[in-house]
This record gives sequence, C-alpha cells and structure tokens, in this order.
Amino acid sequence: MLNSTNELQFSSENTEEISKLASLALSDDATSSEKNSPGLLEKTGYPDSVYVMAANIFQGIRIEKSPEKVLIKYGNEPLRSSSESEDESLQRLSYELAFSALKYQDILETILIDSYIFPSTTIPDHLSSLIIVMLYDFQDRKFQARFLSDNEESVAEVQEVENLLNSFKTKLAAALARCRIKHDALSIYNILPETVRNQELRASTLPLYAWINTCKISPEEVYHSLKKKGYNKVKSVLHIDDKIFAVDQHCYDVLIFPSHLKNDLLNIDLFKDYKLIFQDKSRSLAVHSVKALLNMDDDILMVNTGSWYTVAHMSILTNNNTSKIFVCGVQSQAKHPDLKNLFTKMGCKNIEILHETFLNIESKDIRLQKVKVILLLPRCSGLGVSNPVEFILNEHEDTGLLKDFSQGGTSEDKLHVLAQQQYEQLTHAMKFTKAQAVVYCTCSVYPEENEAVVKKALEFQDHGIKVQPYRLSPPVLPLCSLKEIHLSTDKFFRMEPSEITNGCFLSVLTRERDPSETVSVKDVLARAAAKGLLDGIELGKSSKREKKKKKSKTSLPKASTTDSNGIQMKIAEFLSRETDAKANRLETSTTKTSAPPKNTVQVACSSQVRKPSKPVTNPLVPTFMKNTSPSRPHQRQANFVRPRPEDRMVVLKPVEIVLPPVMLPFSNPQGIRPQIPTQNFYYRWVGPKTVVPSYLSTPSVSRKGEKPKENLPSSLLRRPRPWL
Repeated sequence: MLNSTNELQFSSENTEEISKLASLALSDDATSSEKNSPGLLEKTGYPDSVYVMAANIFQGIRIEKSPEKVLIKYGNEPLRSSSESEDESLQRLSYELAFSALKYQDILETILIDSYIFPSTTIPDHLSSLIIVMLYDFQDRKFQARFLSDNEESVAEVQEVENLLNSFKTKLAAALARCRIKHDALSIYNILPETVRNQELRASTLPLYAWINTCKISPEEVYHSLKKKGYNKVKSVLHIDDKIFAVDQHCYDVLIFPSHLKNDLLNIDLFKDYKLIFQDKSRSLAVHSVKALLNMDDDILMVNTGSWYTVAHMSILTNNNTSKIFVCGVQSQAKHPDLKNLFTKMGCKNIEILHETFLNIESKDIRLQKVKVILLLPRCSGLGVSNPVEFILNEHEDTGLLKDFSQGGTSEDKLHVLAQQQYEQLTHAMKFTKAQAVVYCTCSVYPEENEAVVKKALEFQDHGIKVQPYRLSPPVLPLCSLKEIHLSTDKFFRMEPSEITNGCFLSVLTRERDPSETVSVKDVLARAAAKGLLDGIELGKSSKREKKKKKSKTSLPKASTTDSNGIQMKIAEFLSRETDAKANRLETSTTKTSAPPKNTVQVACSSQVRKPSKPVTNPLVPTFMKNTSPSRPHQRQANFVRPRPEDRMVVLKPVEIVLPPVMLPFSNPQGIRPQIPTQNFYYRWVGPKTVVPSYLSTPSVSRKGEKPKENLPSSLLRRPRPWL
C-alpha cells in the first residue's frame, strides 16, 4: 500500500502559489499541446491492462543512470496481469505509451520529486514504472479523470496508483508548470531534443502506404471500390484533407493515403479481407527489386523479414511464377500454424519456412539449390523511420532500440555491433554458389550500416570458390526525380527521411559474367551467317587473312542472270577502253590527268568492281583499294593492256565500297571514247535546252540508240543509281 501521511501537512504550505502554478499549467499546457504536439486528440485514458503492459515494456527499456544520479529506484520484477492481451491494437497502444514515457523520463522523474510524491510516500520499487507511465498519461489528459468502462477488468495496482496521482493532482500540475518555466517552453513537448520533435512531426503527417493483393483483386477493382467509398484518385496526397489516394511512382501496386484516414480505412472491407495491406514503402521497394531480377523458375531466400506482410508481398508478386520463397529465422514452432493461417487468408501458396537462423544454414544446402536471389533485410538502427513503434512491432523484435529513438540517435558502440552483424550476414549470403544476386535493404540513414557494409563485403569477398565474384549493380527501380538520380550516382538507391517517406537504403549485388560464356557480337553474326540467316545483310569488313582464304561476299541482293551478264559485258568493255587510254598517257600523266582512273574506280564501285590497272606505289590509289587484295583475273588484265576476250571473261564478284555515286553521260559503252579528255568526267553533261522531260518525252524526242531518260537537262536529272 502507498503511504501518504505527509500529504495533509505538505498541502497546507504555499497553497496559493501552488494553485496559481497549477492553473497556469492546466490552461497553458492545454493550448500549447494542441499547437505543438502533433496529432494530439482528446484522450480519456487506457484500459488497466494497457497500463500494466506499458509499465513492463518501460521497465525493460528505461534509461539507467549512475548511482549518484538516481532519483527513483525501479524494481526488477514485472507486474503481474490476469492475462496477456493478444489484441494487436492494445499491444500497439502499450508500446506507444511506454515509448512516450521513455522520451519524457527525466521530466517525469523531476515532477515526481518536485511534487514531493516520493519523499512523502512509501512506494514499492516494482510500481515505479507503473507510476511513470500513468503520470505521463495523466498530464497528457490535462489532469482530467479517466473514463472507465463497465466491462473493463480492473487491476488493483492500477487503481492504487491512480488514486495516488489524483490526490497529488494540484502539486503535480504546479511542478509541471515550474518545469516549463525553467526550460522556457510552452509544453513539455518543446523540451524534447529537436531530432525527436522532428521525428514526431513527420510521424503525424507521413502518408500511409498499402500494397494491393493481386491474388484477390485487381488494381482496377480496388480503384472502383475506393471510388464507391468516396475516395478520389489524385497524383499527390500532400496537404490534402479529403478522402483521396494516389498510386506510388516506384511500385505500381502500392497506393498512398493521407495519414488522417487510417481509422476510416481499417474499417472498410478491402483491409479486413486482406485485399489491401499497410506496409512501409521501403519493404515494397525491396521486394520489387527482387522481382526485377527473377526468372520464371528462380527461388528466393528471405533473411530477417521482420513483418510477415513483406513475405506475403513477395509471394504475391511471384504468384504467376514457379518460384518458391524460403524464409529463415522463425525460431518459435508455435508461430508456424499462425503464419500458415495468415498466408492462407492472403492467398500465398509458395512459401516455405526454415526454422534455422541464417548463419547456421549451409551455403550448399540441397533445399536451396534453385535459389537465385537472396533478399537480406538485416536488423538495423532504423533511424530513418518516423514511427519507432511501428518499426519495432513490424520489422524488429529488439525493443531496446526504442531507447535510441528516444534520444534521437544510436551510440557508436551499438552502431558498430549492428554493422558487424550486417557484414557477417551479407558475406554469408555471398557464399551461396547458386545465387546470382543479393538485394540488401535497410531503414537506416547511417553510412556505417549501408555503404560501408556493402563496400567492405565486396572488397573482402572470397575469390577462392569457382564462381564469378559479385559486383555492384545500378538500381533496378525507376528514378522519379532529380534528387533520386543524384542520390543514386554511385549505384546505391537512397531515400532520405522526408514528409512523404521514411528513410531507405537499397543495394543490388550481382555476379559478374563468366568470360568463357561471353559471346561477342561478331561471333553471333558469324554463327547466324553460317546458318544462312543473314542473307543480304552487310557484316562489315573481313580481315586480310580471311580475304586470302576466301573471296569477299557481297551483302547486296543478287541481280537476275540476264541483267548481270549484260552489265558485266558493259563493264568489261568500259574497262578495256579505259586501260588502252591510260596506257597511252601513263608516262606523261599528272595529278590532274590521273583523275579518270580514279573516276573509273568510282564508276566501277557502283557495280562493286575493283580498279583493273593501277601501280601499287601510285599515291592516288585510295586507301581502301590498297587494303583490298584484287582477284587474279584482274591482275592479269592490269599487266596486259589487251582486253580479255569475252569468251574467256570471268564473271566479276562485286565488293561493296562506299563512295559518292557518279553519273556517266552515256549508258552505252560505245559513247565513251578514249580520245575524250579525262577531265571531262568531272563536268556535268547538259543536253539540248529543248529536250522535254522524260515523263513527257515521246519516241521522236529521243536520239537513236539512246534511252529518253538520258537526254534530260542537268536540272531535271534524277537521283543517280548504281548499276547493280
């Protein structure tokens, strides 16, 4: 029992001063709390069971002080309750109350000492935690009486502490007012560190993210159902108080809702029937990154999944595949039936639970031979999230991290321990020889848990095993803003904590390709050409050695036999005449007079024929002609000026040489006379001015032995075409 014998004696002293301070506390704290404390609603108190659970949680996470600074002693024994509540909502309320009391532990202890509760009463040590959590709720209710339900089961210890606090109501309010005046703060909320205040502010306004269970309903059906409930689809949910929703830019199956709609959304059938599931966006980013790396029959190994909704989301995304999802780390066999029941309700069928810890699983485990992608969600400080309670309940079992959240940071020693655990898990994941990729994702903002761990694992990875090493790959997620592009320049995907998202770090490691299995483009084309799949497609120049072994093949389509023979005869006649003319001028030719052979080459190139006669040392020979080995028939024709008889003529096989096309004045080789000065080939032939265009010409306009289209003036000449 609590002893309050000194209460009457103390209450008679300074009554007027205490009353004024109490009234100041009650009035100012009510106004300032509404302005500064995010998301504060009118509260009526909690059930007795919540106070007991919150006291036990606080007992395990409270900040321990050195002996010389101890103001209040806490017992080590937890409070006994008639039954531990398994209601998820009551558990969440208990954690939130315990975390709030933890943030204000110093202030609450000061108020208890300043109000003379502890000096004037004899309080058992095991009730100290209960007094702290109930005092926080008492001042949060502005020292108003708690509303009690008739159906609620009462707890004797809770009733006893509540009566004590009510009896010291005035002194507690006065002590709170003095504390605010001392810190020059409108409310105790303003006494908190700035990092904690910003975290609470973001938690109160952060949008809600929910992914669509496509095994039960399509996105279009979800949109239609929400529209019937009065929700409108928009592009952004920021600063809008209406019933709206938006589709996430990174994950096509994730919807975004304003934070104030949570209670309303929980009461609609879409959430009750597991068609929409609340989940932090960072986990959706992780499973979508894995999905982008999978083939149809690849298995997945998930490590430290935290929330089972993450496993369910991965299962839903691979529902159309033959993939199997292995989940490790489920220590308790008792949870297995509950998990199977949950997965059955959600429509998940390809999940297999492994009860071993990840580090105890052999990399050559026969069950995991088809695992190609490992999703690693290591335990981290979580300093990138805005709602620590949600993070602890959904993603982490270590309630001790709430202590770090209450201080706005993690100590270096604890950060080093977490980073070492993350490194060990990542290096173990890289030892699975059949795996081809590892996705590493955290909710931390510390580089020691993110980039440093990944880079260290890549640097010291084991190269002894007969598999290709891992390398850092760019994000497989869309980058939707310039800021995201800037943050991902070093191949890491990052999201900084903001008013719309929690912090997130994501890295994708993939194995390098085996050089022995690498096939060049040239090899692929060569194999395709050998199978006759590239007929008519140019493959590029071949090497000199290949040209010596076999003649070059053209990529142009073959002309008909009749046209080809006629054209070849014209080419042979033209080349023989040009050879005779060149032999007569060979000794006295200058740079200017040597242009016709060059032009001859240009003419011949349109029919894919090489220059017949040219000394190798002539500097006017084009480079590509020097590098091309002529065929033997052309060599003989170059050595002997006499033209080859047509009956012994060898059909020329064309080689493609890309040069600007050249127009000849005559299509008939008889019109080309050796006596014509060679420089005439550089001029444009102009016909009679009275010539009618070819599309209006009549047989009487054309000359004898010439085609009508060749009498066109230069201004009406059509685009030149090659002979073949």
